[in-house]
Amino acid sequence: MHRLPTWTSATILFSLFFVACVPARKYEEADQRAKAMQAEADAANQKALDAQTSKDEMSAKLAEFTKRNTELERDTTVLGTSLRKMTVQYDKINGLNDELLSKYNALLAGNSSENRKLLTDLEAMRLDLQNKEDSVNALAKRVGEKQAALAALQAEIDAKDAAMKDLKNRVSQALSGFEGKGLTVEHRNGRIYVSMDNKLLFPSGSAAVDTKGREAISQLAKAIENEKELSILVEGHTDTDKISAGSTYKDNWDLSVARATSVVRIMQESSKADPVRITAAGRGEYVPIDPNDKAKNRRIEVVLIPDLNELYKLVKE
Repeated sequence: MHRLPTWTSATILFSLFFVACVPARKYEEADQRAKAMQAEADAANQKALDAQTSKDEMSAKLAEFTKRNTELERDTTVLGTSLRKMTVQYDKINGLNDELLSKYNALLAGNSSENRKLLTDLEAMRLDLQNKEDSVNALAKRVGEKQAALAALQAEIDAKDAAMKDLKNRVSQALSGFEGKGLTVEHRNGRIYVSMDNKLLFPSGSAAVDTKGREAISQLAKAIENEKELSILVEGHTDTDKISAGSTYKDNWDLSVARATSVVRIMQESSKADPVRITAAGRGEYVPIDPNDKAKNRRIEVVLIPDLNELYKLVKE
């Protein structure tokens, strides 16, 4: 057999090794590039997350700044009127000051008789100027007092409103088993209205409260019995149907008053609510809530009214 030369074998082996190394080196380079690209992608994603977080924080700050700006605009309205009045007074004072300077300069240049007249005028103007300054100072003091009074009044209103909202929640919780079954609880105009359909309380044409209605009234009375500064107005309402001949009641006025009185008696019997705070009233057919639905108009409304005496005092002062 013919054998290859030794150098030829070595050359062939080197060539095979070189060919095998080239793909391996390219693979390593590609792998490094892929890892570098992945690192760049991860860094870009992190920057995007950081940017979104910054955006959310800026949005929240913008909302807070907008709210504070609205409050400041409202407060500035009251101060603006007083400031304009004071500006007018100061303009008058500045005018008087200019006139005084003019008089003084003329005094220095004039003769003695003119000087005496100018001195008299000067003293009169000085007194007038003093009066103007006193008026401005008095106005500034009154503005400060009014602002303090308005702040106290607003604080009292906010406290009353918060108390009524809390009471509404407690009443709703106490009557939760009846809401949606002919009973609703609403907070509007600073008062709480508990409205009960007649179907929950009375048989047709009667002022006698049935068992289910007594339960609802009793739970309401117990929920508010300790509200010492609360006035309770119980209003009876009917529809426009006339009272049947031979009925115990003369007309819808009579029936509505009787029903309101029945509810008041149950409230007194089932709670410690002070009778002095409770009023029964009949409104007859004249305050409907839906002219097209008689059933909604036949109702009892218990109106919970906060004591506003402190507010009246603040307003009066």
